[in-house]
Amino acid sequence: MTSQSSKTSSGKSAAKKIAIILLRTFNWIIVAGIIFFLLGAGVAVGYVAALVKDDPVRSKQLIMEKMQDNAVTGFVFFRDGTLVGQLRSDEDRRLVQLNEIPQVVKDAFIATEDREFEDHPGVDIKGLFRAVKQKLLKEDVQTGGSTITQQLARRVFLSLDKTDSRKAKEIFLALRLERIMSKDEILVAYLNKIPFGNGASGYNLYGIKAAAKGIFDIDNLSELNIAQAAYLAGLPQQPSRFSAFTSSGQFDSEGFENAMERQRLVLKNMLDDGKITQQQYEEALNFNLKDSLAKPKPKAYTTYPYLMLEAERQAADILLKLQFPNLKPEDFLKEENKDMLKDAREQILRGGYKIYTTIDKTIYDTMHAISGNAKNFTPDDPQKGVEQVGAVMIDHKTGAILGMIEGRDFHIEQMNHATQMLRQPGSTMKFAAFIPALEKGVIQPASIIDDVPIVLKDGQKGFHIPQNHDSKYHGLITARHALNQSYNIPALKLFLSKEIGIKEAWNYARQMGITSLVEEDNYAQTGVIGGLKYGVSVEELTNAYATIANKGVFNDAFMIERILDANDRVVYKHESKPSTVFSEQTAFLMTDMLRTVVTSGTASDLTSKFKHYRKIPMVGKTGSTQNDSDAWFMGYTPDITFGVWVGYEKQIHTLSREGRRRAKNIWALVMDAVIDKKPELFPTTSFDKPDNIVRITVSSVSGKLPNSLARETKRLNTDWFNKKYVPTEEDNMLVKMQVVPYNQINYIPHPETPPDMVLDKVVVKREKSIKDILQEVRQALAKLPDHKKGIGSYVPIDAELDAPTETDPRADDGKSPDSPTGVAIQSNKGAVTISFRPGTASDIVGYRLYRSVNNGAFERVSGKTVFTGQDTEFTDNVSPSNVYGYYITAVDVGGHESEPSEVVFTNGSSMSPDMIPHNPPSDGQQSTEAADGLPSSPAGVQLEGIPLGIKVTWNANPSSESIERYNIYYSDTKQGEYKKIGSS
Repeated sequence: MTSQSSKTSSGKSAAKKIAIILLRTFNWIIVAGIIFFLLGAGVAVGYVAALVKDDPVRSKQLIMEKMQDNAVTGFVFFRDGTLVGQLRSDEDRRLVQLNEIPQVVKDAFIATEDREFEDHPGVDIKGLFRAVKQKLLKEDVQTGGSTITQQLARRVFLSLDKTDSRKAKEIFLALRLERIMSKDEILVAYLNKIPFGNGASGYNLYGIKAAAKGIFDIDNLSELNIAQAAYLAGLPQQPSRFSAFTSSGQFDSEGFENAMERQRLVLKNMLDDGKITQQQYEEALNFNLKDSLAKPKPKAYTTYPYLMLEAERQAADILLKLQFPNLKPEDFLKEENKDMLKDAREQILRGGYKIYTTIDKTIYDTMHAISGNAKNFTPDDPQKGVEQVGAVMIDHKTGAILGMIEGRDFHIEQMNHATQMLRQPGSTMKFAAFIPALEKGVIQPASIIDDVPIVLKDGQKGFHIPQNHDSKYHGLITARHALNQSYNIPALKLFLSKEIGIKEAWNYARQMGITSLVEEDNYAQTGVIGGLKYGVSVEELTNAYATIANKGVFNDAFMIERILDANDRVVYKHESKPSTVFSEQTAFLMTDMLRTVVTSGTASDLTSKFKHYRKIPMVGKTGSTQNDSDAWFMGYTPDITFGVWVGYEKQIHTLSREGRRRAKNIWALVMDAVIDKKPELFPTTSFDKPDNIVRITVSSVSGKLPNSLARETKRLNTDWFNKKYVPTEEDNMLVKMQVVPYNQINYIPHPETPPDMVLDKVVVKREKSIKDILQEVRQALAKLPDHKKGIGSYVPIDAELDAPTETDPRADDGKSPDSPTGVAIQSNKGAVTISFRPGTASDIVGYRLYRSVNNGAFERVSGKTVFTGQDTEFTDNVSPSNVYGYYITAVDVGGHESEPSEVVFTNGSSMSPDMIPHNPPSDGQQSTEAADGLPSSPAGVQLEGIPLGIKVTWNANPSSESIERYNIYYSDTKQGEYKKIGSS
């Protein structure tokens, strides 16, 4: 028993030892496992730590700022809120808030991209160790997709490469994001940043909201159905492969089929996760998703390139001004500010701004339909290129720009001819002289301006003599007529007058919106007719005329109504700041003067071209440059101002004859079309006449109250006046004088000059006589050796009205002048013209005409005198049934008359002057003394046939007591010599 007992005890002891060994072995295995686990973890952590040791620790503030930092797509809108298009960028990104994301969208993305999204700490732990193991054992990397948090971290902070360091940094960033942000914040940030491929406009879509709009044309995400949400959720994995549209916005069938395969997988995941029912799954599979795709749309920079770029530019200027309020317009052109402007423009393009313009879509489209029609322009020229146009339409009561023509084709020329191009304004700039002159009372419409040559100093040639567009000088004309006919000299006289002057004229111009004037323009003597350093833009010139239309109140033209940021906060809203530049009275008078530019001036062709002319009141001003490289028309109604420029890109190219009228033609075409489509913009039927405007009759040669001589000669003019500038002085310029014209200048006659060579007429005492003016011109021309025009071309057309101040400079040489030569006659249905070559004597004052009817006696034709310097021809109206003969004599200042010229007849024959009787026949006047003191010829000569002869009778001259006898001359042939045959 002892042995048995001993065996039993020994067995138990051995079992116990084995148990202890096993237990200790197990414990060591556990310890070893723990050690190996810790070692592995340490290795993993150490490995990961080594990969991220250079990555900075980002603060919470920085992380949140980066989450909000999105290159968000901005948009431009028409005045009615309809979309022009999205701002220029390769991306279309639109931010969405959490409350805008429907549950079906959340479910689709979580089921597809990260099923454990709600539970994990930002990374997949199993995936982390698996990645380390695969790396250590050099296995093929098959780790699988990242979590939504990792994808967000990668997109915001890291590159998209697949290096180990990037993956490790992504993990640590994801863990940090989960500590800082909520799951909702992470999901919203993710859905705002991920790419979705191309949309129907060709833009790269970023964010769920841009994707819904660009792919399905859906603005509100709650309108997405399950099929569409699943389709969108499948795209971010490979946007380029799954895109249904190309970069040009065309449908891509292969990409669409790939996307549909991916969509079916998303729907299956949603079904498996219990996010949708079987019925919803089947309905989504059967939904015709292709038909719900957005229709391809051209980019806004294709359909509205000019407008989009202008909105960019102006919005950037506005942002810069908001940041730097003290910047002036000219500061934007300075080199040191270019980077600031560039940054502002980049901010506009990336900041998600919504730019609301004043542009009316209907008006804008209408204007561009006209400018895009080649039939409305001169055909393209191989040298000149395309005849271009720039135009701006303004609601002058607010300053809002309703429409523009920036150019005919953006793809031909990108220059914005409406707002950025500067060209010489020609006569449209004359408002800068007339407005201050009217406002200060220097002129009124009926005021007289002497359109005569003026000599200006020139820094290059020494002198400059400006001309009118017709190369004539028109003398004493009204201010209204000067503006109607667009004469340059009257405008220059006002512009350079001591009452106004260049500085004051430009002061008014600047207040009316002309901002392109520079320092050099302060010395531009011809600036008011277009001689500026750089010129003006169509926008600013239209703005100036809008001030006149708006009764003297300036509203700065604007195109941007308001700007909203990405969160729809208003960052800018246009505030009107109207300023009164001149009185309503001045505005009315200028408007009325511009009215007659259309009714009877340089724009009179508009009365037939503008079909609404009788229905809509309109006025305007034409303008052109010296070589016809630019044509302008600034016109307005009581409600709308519209300015047009036409020309070529290079100013060396001139417009054709029709091209010179193009600005007016485009004005009429556009205005007619806009009135037809937008009649509500033209409610006002007349230009209002303000108080203190009166109608007064004045002298038409002085602009003052008419005296008796003005009334007697009917030199009167009735026109509107500002009541406070009605003239109070009476005309003192009209006088009656005896004058003798010589080479277009009036002189005081010599006492011995024959009465028929002297004119009794009413003349005008000018401020400066024509003779003195021409003397100044001669002195200037003497210093301009290259001048081509003679002094006669500088004589004004009304020189015959000039009151002489000097006696006729010709001196009597004591001899009778030679007879005129080269006498010729032309007859046409009773109108006879007798031309001749003038005599060579320097003292000839004029020429007399003598006439014979049917071979009767020659008589001096009363009232027919040609003065030296005038056209060398006489005209006579006669009966075609008779034969008339004519000869001419020359008369000098001393009263000596030449022998008769050759006699010419209306039947084509001629007669030598030797055949004419010695004493010229009577002029038919009854018994008057001849001008030289000799008895006048007998009158009433009659012939009567008697047996063996002819009886000659005549009327005696009873008033000539010195007459002793009458001599009788006879010729026996028609052209034979006359011989004395008796006395009585």
